[in-house]
Amino acid sequence: MVPYGTPQIVHFGEDDKKGYTLVQLIETSNIVCHFVEEHNDMHLDVFSCKDFNPYTVESTVRQHFYPSEIQTQTLLR
Repeated sequence: MVPYGTPQIVHFGEDDKKGYTLVQLIETSNIVCHFVEEHNDMHLDVFSCKDFNPYTVESTVRQHFYPSEIQTQTLLR
């Protein structure tokens, strides 16, 4: 996945939805991630018109964020 431009990172929201949101355009679509501060959760969406291995995404998340639990859902379009 090749990034297109620089990522946008914004801190916003209120109460239990407050946190950082990251948007990175990639040549084949986008990656969006929201970090919910109150619950220490991360919601990640990797969307690409090009095939990719979802296990590579999960492995990368584990390597950089050390989650205690991961729930995944893969949609083929």
